[in-house]
Amino acid sequence: MLERVLSLRSRTSQVNDEEDEEDDEPKNRKNVSVAIKAAKHIARFTLLWPCLALALLLLAISLFLHYRSLICVPSIEPSYRLNLFGAVDGIDSDFGALGVPWCRSKKGLNVEWTSKDLIKGLEEFVPIYETRPIKNNVYGMGFDHSFGLWFITRWLQPDLMIESGAFKGHSTWVLRQAMPNTPILSITPRHPEKYLRKGPAYVDGNCTYFAGKDFVDFGSVNWESVLRKHGIFDRSKVLVFFDDHQNEFKRLKQALNAGFKHLVFEDNYDTGTGDHYSLRQICDQFYIRGDSLPSVHSGLSRNCLYLDSDLLAGGGHSCFQDSDEARMREKRKKFWEKAVGIDELCGEGEKWWGVQGQMRDDFNHSNKAISHAEHFTNSRFVESLLDVYWELPPVAGPSLTHQTRYDPARTSSPIVEDGRYGQFQKLGLTRLDTSVFNGYTQMVYLQISKPSS
Repeated sequence: MLERVLSLRSRTSQVNDEEDEEDDEPKNRKNVSVAIKAAKHIARFTLLWPCLALALLLLAISLFLHYRSLICVPSIEPSYRLNLFGAVDGIDSDFGALGVPWCRSKKGLNVEWTSKDLIKGLEEFVPIYETRPIKNNVYGMGFDHSFGLWFITRWLQPDLMIESGAFKGHSTWVLRQAMPNTPILSITPRHPEKYLRKGPAYVDGNCTYFAGKDFVDFGSVNWESVLRKHGIFDRSKVLVFFDDHQNEFKRLKQALNAGFKHLVFEDNYDTGTGDHYSLRQICDQFYIRGDSLPSVHSGLSRNCLYLDSDLLAGGGHSCFQDSDEARMREKRKKFWEKAVGIDELCGEGEKWWGVQGQMRDDFNHSNKAISHAEHFTNSRFVESLLDVYWELPPVAGPSLTHQTRYDPARTSSPIVEDGRYGQFQKLGLTRLDTSVFNGYTQMVYLQISKPSS
């Protein structure tokens, strides 16, 4: 009997053990299932976290760019654009990063037109420009300066237009588009009709030419007699356009002596460049600071508060080879054809003003070495005459025009800024060949009067 009881207990214990094992099996399966799911979640997160990190980085960049338009901290070093794979696409435009020389006016006046007026003018001028008779105006004005001359002339509505230097007649054509019925005086050594033998040129029917055997230099014209002949008695109603590659300091004094008030200089070359002494070179002085620049299209945006205006100062240069300016200039030479390195900027004895201490004239055929003291005196005299000084900004940023010549680091902000392709396209600028945007040399408009006694 005892054996039966023990045998029964043994079987009961075995059955209980088997039931316990059966009860534990679902628990083990559940634990394994949870572990597998956890491992899968961890694996998924491991794959996703680089994407999340990239998204956060892009969000941070977006926020930075947004607030950068409100508070701009200029950098002395050029920035680079990175493509999606982290490679350098090219140097950023950095408008004004190396300073924008800006002549100071004696009364602190600025032009009457605004950026909105310039945009509206572009919309009107593009279709006009497409009808130009000289399509390939090599060595002449491109689109930027053609627009500038047309816009300024249209705004001023002069009773007489005078141009010194006509070449094939493109500038004469631009003046005529601005003022269809206003007389023009064209002073140019070679008559534009001479170019008709080899290709397109423009000769105007309502223009008096001082050309060929009738040529007289602007500074030698008897303006009293000429203006009387054209019925002009108010010289403030005359616009004079210079594209003759002569010393602009000389031309400025000649125009002042003749009693003219409104002047436009086409080639306002930057320091260290060009074949004549320009107003921009004259006003490239250490005392010209960034905070003296007007707020509209002078390198400072209306919507941008610069924390240190001295970094954007246009005046003066250091010839120190290891300076921030020297390093930045050297880097920019790789991207912009007309970027000037310190070795090109500075001549013997660290002379950087003008072109290596030279006051160039007459297509670089007549040069004169000047001291820094004389250069400084010239700037003071120019300022004593200036009521208004305004440099035409580039029409659009390089990412839109694909120009590679002028260096934006020495230029004021463009009318159509980089990234605004929609506006660029809406204005009709995409219809133009990119080559027409390569002729920008800081065209400048002046309003002058005799110095105050």
